[in-house]
Amino acid sequence: MTRRPVHRVLLALAVSLSLAACGGGGDEDSGPPQGEAVEAPAAEESPLEEPATQTCQSRPPTAEPAAGISTDLSVAPDVPPSDVPPPCDLLISDVVVGTGPEAVAGSTAAVRYVGAFYESGEEFDSSWSRGPDETLPVVVGAGQVIPGFEQAISGMNVGGRRLVTIPSDLGYGPQGQGPIPGGATLTFVIDLVDVTA
Repeated sequence: MTRRPVHRVLLALAVSLSLAACGGGGDEDSGPPQGEAVEAPAAEESPLEEPATQTCQSRPPTAEPAAGISTDLSVAPDVPPSDVPPPCDLLISDVVVGTGPEAVAGSTAAVRYVGAFYESGEEFDSSWSRGPDETLPVVVGAGQVIPGFEQAISGMNVGGRRLVTIPSDLGYGPQGQGPIPGGATLTFVIDLVDVTA
């Protein structure tokens, strides 16, 4: 008696089962019986497709500033709430275009800011709350702040004010930090006060 290797037996069994599943009997009708409703199989989600409920909205990278943001750089700005879906990407709007030196990689930017939650406009942090002359020094490109904040400063000119909406992936991500929950979209109003090399 000759022994066949197990893997050959398994291969033959798999091929036999596959052929049996594909083939049908001679007179058998493979369709449903006449008059019976047929339920379509449930559609499977492809990993490449967007989910049915999108949590953000694609918009141009820059947009018109929201109404109600003060252009007076001597006062703390209010951040309005939003009732539209948050953007999927970083959204930057110049409220005031600065005319001074530009913040570029490697330079130190002194900024004043107000940070708030996108949907509610509720403030979670503000340099203004520590005093009107209080600034945050940020070395552009050094990764000292969240990526969206740093990207918003880059290319800004002294004397400018920007409204910036930062999606979670450029903010604090799914883990959040402190009072900021995971997945939060954030809005900042940033004033560029000074730039040094």
